[in-house]
Amino acid sequence: MKYNLKITTIDRYIIRKFIGTFFFLLLLIIVVAIIFDISEKIDDFVDKQAPLKAIMFNYYANFIPYFINMFSPLFVFIAVIFFTSKLASNSEIIGMLAGGISFRRLMYPYFLSAAFIAIFSLTLNLFIIPPANKGRLDFENRYIKKQRTAVNLRNMHYQISPGTFLYVESFSGWNNTAYKFTIENINGNDLTSKLSASYAQWDSIKNCWKLKNYFLRKYKNNTETITTGKTLDTTLAITVADFHRRKNISESMNYKELNNLIKIQKARGDHMVKYALIEKNTRFAIPFSAFILTLMGVALSSKKRRGGIGMNLGIGIALSFSYILFLRFSQMFVYTDTLPAWIALWIPNVLYAIVAGFLYRIAPK
Repeated sequence: MKYNLKITTIDRYIIRKFIGTFFFLLLLIIVVAIIFDISEKIDDFVDKQAPLKAIMFNYYANFIPYFINMFSPLFVFIAVIFFTSKLASNSEIIGMLAGGISFRRLMYPYFLSAAFIAIFSLTLNLFIIPPANKGRLDFENRYIKKQRTAVNLRNMHYQISPGTFLYVESFSGWNNTAYKFTIENINGNDLTSKLSASYAQWDSIKNCWKLKNYFLRKYKNNTETITTGKTLDTTLAITVADFHRRKNISESMNYKELNNLIKIQKARGDHMVKYALIEKNTRFAIPFSAFILTLMGVALSSKKRRGGIGMNLGIGIALSFSYILFLRFSQMFVYTDTLPAWIALWIPNVLYAIVAGFLYRIAPK
């Protein structure tokens, strides 16, 4: 059956209600969130003497896009539940259906609105939030979070280039020193050289590693050559910044930078690649959820109920929070190496799409 996809007066009415309610709730909840956040962090602002300008423009101006992205599924679902329940309680949906508009055709303006919100969310994720996160995270690390003067890591393995492998037993951020430092060069199945040192300290002036008490073993034609020394400067494709890299650094990268980071970390065998993969897939999974939650919200709230819209709102809030929690919980499958990131982060969308499809089939026609 063909449907007229020309936007009608009713379509414009629904789109205006949907988008208007969405942004009204967005504004309302953002104001509330900022008030609660200020009350929670006011002591940190005072203790760290954070400038008012930095609080307003470096933190909260960058906090708003991050907050919108994190809870956009909640805003979409509540907006759909809220205004659709009002339409149903005023018998407007019954009037539309009685006027010859099928329930399927009624979904058209909803999905146009969902497409607008999805594009809005995707634009935030790809272009606005990464630079905003950079300013927000820098502010948090300086004025809010307790400063960690050093990082301490153990048992790190990296492939710093094809055939070249690095092993560090421990790294201390106090003096930027890697202990039990070993570099192996392998050609096929043969070990061609092995460079070991008691420790390697980062030289910030020369931008290189300064090895102490080193042993260099070279293997050729079943012959081993050993070279030793007190110090040796060496330049590698891995710097001290790689050891200090924060887990959430991927949040402040644009899409191209994020892909480059993933490529480098995969080549090195860096276990922190899982954080970048989660960030990449989340940027697309959340915008797509606008369609699923819109369908579910309409199916749940299109029926007129006794007692008003309270029940529908309660169900909508519960389901939207469950989606957000499920999305966060699915990240555990990536941390534990149970599932690839692209599968784990899309599981909530797939399952809620099935639920939405079922609710749509049993929705009142």
